[in-house]
Amino acid sequence: MTKTNPGRFFEDYKVGQVIDHAVPRTVSGGERALYHALYPMRHALYSSDEFAKGCGLPAAPIDDLAAFHVVFGKTVPDVSLNAVANLGYAEGRWLKPVYAGDTLRSSSEVIGLKQNSNGKTGVVYVRTRGMNQRDEVVMEYVRWVMVRKRDVDAPAPEVVVPELSKVIDPKDLVIPEGLDFTNYDFTLAGEPHRFGDYEVGEVIGHVDGVTVEEAEHMMATRLWQNTAKVHFDATFRPDGQRLIYGGHVISMARALSFNGLANAQMIVGLNGGAHANPCFSGLTIKAWSEVLDKAETAAPGVGAIRLRLVAVSDASVGELKGEDGKYLPQVLLDLDYWALMPI
Repeated sequence: MTKTNPGRFFEDYKVGQVIDHAVPRTVSGGERALYHALYPMRHALYSSDEFAKGCGLPAAPIDDLAAFHVVFGKTVPDVSLNAVANLGYAEGRWLKPVYAGDTLRSSSEVIGLKQNSNGKTGVVYVRTRGMNQRDEVVMEYVRWVMVRKRDVDAPAPEVVVPELSKVIDPKDLVIPEGLDFTNYDFTLAGEPHRFGDYEVGEVIGHVDGVTVEEAEHMMATRLWQNTAKVHFDATFRPDGQRLIYGGHVISMARALSFNGLANAQMIVGLNGGAHANPCFSGLTIKAWSEVLDKAETAAPGVGAIRLRLVAVSDASVGELKGEDGKYLPQVLLDLDYWALMPI
């Protein structure tokens, strides 16, 4: 009797199936320290307890994307251990801040299945929720992933592709309880630009870049207990390269966006996202952002700004797709999100 777990394959999923993922994890201040060591993160709300208290929170939360990675990592052994690629995201919302000392766990529901025409792989859609030790849902999101079949002769399931919102309505964004930007300290935050300084359609080129290192991306992926084989095992892909975890690219691009968007403090909504092209060690990640929309919120001094964050492997700004409608080869990430910014 084998005791090892080979992971699920495409034919192992059923629409409506609920998977409670193993190994809850308690996050600590060490999470922030290592996260900030891996990425040039400088957003003040996540760096300073005192700054966060000045904004109405009890302390600095764990970075929103760090919390996302913890929740995401729990799902990998059950959802994407045998994945070819993680394809996209939708309907993501951060519902409660995560603080040092919180214990996170994850649960996913299969909401869609579609076998690919080659008969060797299929796309699995899941809605994942991350909960804390009080059983409060701290975040939720949908993602879809291409997964190998164990048996290519296994019959294709009925096609179910969920209808997903392209954009989260601003009124459905959850603002952390107590958040108040009326006394926001722009000097300590690092930039003077506030909500009213940004125009819809504006494109911001973030001038910095970071070259991806093999060891750093594997350290990050291990930090979140993500066990996907493509990130660690160089024999798993025909080209012999380890695929950089898409979350590593997301966090790097978000960190680079500080230069020009230092006051886009908290991510509260993920409208959509695509890992447009694979990222490998040695590539240099740069980023640019486009302002897609703006909305006021009920929280004092707090506005919501919708941003497109694009990670590229060259210095191009504003270029996304070619005449054929496909992503240009230098585009690594196309992420559409809502962030909170002082008015």
